[in-house]
Amino acid sequence: MAAKKSFPLRINPEVLAAMQRWSDDELRSVNAQIEYVLRKALVESGRVKLTQKVVTLIEGVETDQAPDEK
Repeated sequence: MAAKKSFPLRINPEVLAAMQRWSDDELRSVNAQIEYVLRKALVESGRVKLTQKVVTLIEGVETDQAPDEK
């Protein structure tokens, strides 16, 4: 995987504060939240293809669903 590139960003203080609140809600850093939002917008606009879907399985957690309903 290619290394991430640093990029200086000038951003309106109100937008940054909103991103900080959103990232806190999502348990992400502001940087990760901005990257998530940009990636999602790129996929939805058709400018890049979603190449990988990441699924996290948590072992040892019981659910009320039958195995084929997951």
